[in-house]
Amino acid sequence: MAMSVGGGGADEPMMDINTTPLIDVMLVLLIMFIITLPVMTHAVKLDMPQSKSNPPPTDVQMEPIRIDIDWDGSVVWNGSLVQLDQLEGYFRVEAAKNPQPELHVRPERRANYDTVAKVLALAQRSGMQRIGFVGNEQFMGE
Repeated sequence: MAMSVGGGGADEPMMDINTTPLIDVMLVLLIMFIITLPVMTHAVKLDMPQSKSNPPPTDVQMEPIRIDIDWDGSVVWNGSLVQLDQLEGYFRVEAAKNPQPELHVRPERRANYDTVAKVLALAQRSGMQRIGFVGNEQFMGE
């Protein structure tokens, strides 16, 4: 540590900065860094369980189910006209399959929203999980 000897009068205030607290803080931070450094470099080895089951086949392609909803409320299941009360039975049969086929819903531009909502609700209640809309390009630019 430096000591001020002489230099100005005895009445002048001391103008040197007190660096002792700064050095103390730096030493504490250095010691904390040295202590925590080995903890950060230790690796933890985990023994993960090995999978004994075969992964599901990914090459199986199911034909998607196509549902068209017309402006007058008629519902077409893969090209054949069906009633809403018959639709739930069809959905239950398809939902029981493994893997479950995709459901492609294609409402016409002027289709009633209520009919589309009923078809989607029937599909969801029946357990269909892979539901999507196709033909949305007809609604672009409105």
